[in-house]
Amino acid sequence: MDIMEWKPFKEVTKLRSEMDRLWDDYFGPGRRAFKAESWVPSVDVSETEDKIVVKAEIPGMDSKDIDISLSGDILTIKGEKKSEREEKEENYHLVERSYGTFARSLRLPVGVEADKIEASYKQGVLTVTCPKKEEVKAKPIEIKAE
Repeated sequence: MDIMEWKPFKEVTKLRSEMDRLWDDYFGPGRRAFKAESWVPSVDVSETEDKIVVKAEIPGMDSKDIDISLSGDILTIKGEKKSEREEKEENYHLVERSYGTFARSLRLPVGVEADKIEASYKQGVLTVTCPKKEEVKAKPIEIKAE
């Protein structure tokens, strides 16, 4: 008997694909009874010497429908994207856009000044700028030669 490497993620991915195929066979492509994955915005997190910047893609929303909070080192972005569909005389054949509530929480890599956080929303991209605390900023240390 050979020793084989166990790859659990590969097995889970294969199981997911088989379940998707089963639902597609039963309901038809793209018409599953439920969505296994929930909608969360994609984010980019970058760091400079002075700040952490989080950019989240949240198209089709008003800024008043988005809430941002900081608890300790956890930044949370949440909101609700409302459906624009009207069911009057239209028969939808495909609906791929995501709607509903979402919440995305990120652990910030360093301490930030909570009272100085700024947020802006432009063309579907939310930008949250978090200034670093003074004690976490890199400080040059001079070396004394003897």
